[in-house]
Amino acid sequence: MTDGTGKGPGALSEYLEDAFVEDIGLSWVTSKWNVPDELSPEDAERFLPDGGPSAWWLTLPASAVENFDRSRAVRLGQDIRTLVESPLPDGTIRTVWLGATHGTSDPEAYGFGARAWLRALEDAWLIRVREEDPAFTPPPAQPVLDEGARQAVLGVIRPVAGDLDRAASDPGYGLPVRGLVPALRQVVTEACADLGYRLFLRALKAYFVEIDTSSHDVFVALGQRFGYPEYLVEDNLNHRH
Repeated sequence: MTDGTGKGPGALSEYLEDAFVEDIGLSWVTSKWNVPDELSPEDAERFLPDGGPSAWWLTLPASAVENFDRSRAVRLGQDIRTLVESPLPDGTIRTVWLGATHGTSDPEAYGFGARAWLRALEDAWLIRVREEDPAFTPPPAQPVLDEGARQAVLGVIRPVAGDLDRAASDPGYGLPVRGLVPALRQVVTEACADLGYRLFLRALKAYFVEIDTSSHDVFVALGQRFGYPEYLVEDNLNHRH
């Protein structure tokens, strides 16, 4: 028996969740870059004056555990491990984090190096996971290192590279982020094609860089190749019709 979605019994809630998941893992965390501007006065008073913005960011890993199923919550830890264990320089990691957050979240301003910042996010995630499962052992990173996947991601970056670099280096607000596209390419080639693609999408959406119809179709197909939730690629994508 199925539930009408083509999936087995009990899968309907997962199917409905898929329709509204705008991102997963670490790129879901970066997608919240504009939320502090929308905090209620009570929440702003709670998070921002004493702990500053970093205190608010460090609440997000717990939110991932509380709002997503186990596999998606685990993806956050794997994404963090992927970057921390990669050969990428700290400066590259900081650049892609800045780009994915429209230059509004800078680990250095919080007193962290890029890897130390990711480890702080991982610690917050683990604390929340182990509240429910004290014996939880994080699974190892599973970076996508397939050369075909790498070239596919580099191929979708190429047509919008100039527009994205210009938007990031001269934003309307937030820190200027220079060298964003080269940093994203490094993530794709030296860390993980999947995570590199999601961070690229986050940066593209943060700066509202426009893509054309042919690029849109390729973007969606690549998301399907990586097994993303149905609307992850298209949510907030600036698609020229």
